[in-house]
Amino acid sequence: MSTTLTVDFFSSLDGYGSANGWPGYWGKEGPELIDDRVRTFAQDQVLVFGATTFRQFRKFVTLFDEPYYDSLNQLPKIVFSSTLEEPLGWQNATVIDEDAVTAIERLKRTTDIPMRSHGSISLNRALLAAGLVDRLEVMVFPAITGRAGYASLFQDGAEFDLELIESTVLDGRTVKLVYAPHLHGEIPEGVGPQRRKAE
Repeated sequence: MSTTLTVDFFSSLDGYGSANGWPGYWGKEGPELIDDRVRTFAQDQVLVFGATTFRQFRKFVTLFDEPYYDSLNQLPKIVFSSTLEEPLGWQNATVIDEDAVTAIERLKRTTDIPMRSHGSISLNRALLAAGLVDRLEVMVFPAITGRAGYASLFQDGAEFDLELIESTVLDGRTVKLVYAPHLHGEIPEGVGPQRRKAE
């Protein structure tokens, strides 16, 4: 018995997950993007959160009317936290007060239901560095946020070689990239620019 973990990251072109003064989706949502979200969260899966993102989404689903929020409510959720206590104020949610890397490694071996984590920068950076992420889905929005940007998943994190599994353009402007991440190792000989041979 084993399962997969997908990390799902919304990003500006310059690699930030959020930006001060910009709206959700950087104001670039469209019908194809929303349909993709509906299909994504209609799948049987367990949602994985860090405490900060869990608190944010627990609030979002009551304030905003997105067509996939009903699925977020219905799907089983786990949140890694040493401060949150049950009841968590969001249905079908369970708190795990344990090291996330240790717990996810065990869950991947002992369950067959896929797991997906959206947001949760520090949590997902740790899971990536531990080699526990099977799929990395990056939604690149047509925006450069510059000094306003924050919450970069990849900055100061581990290094990876990425195997492209899928690429899709949504609404003619937003690019969904699905990768299999592999921790970067030694660079093989013979790659990159080669020196001129002496004549």
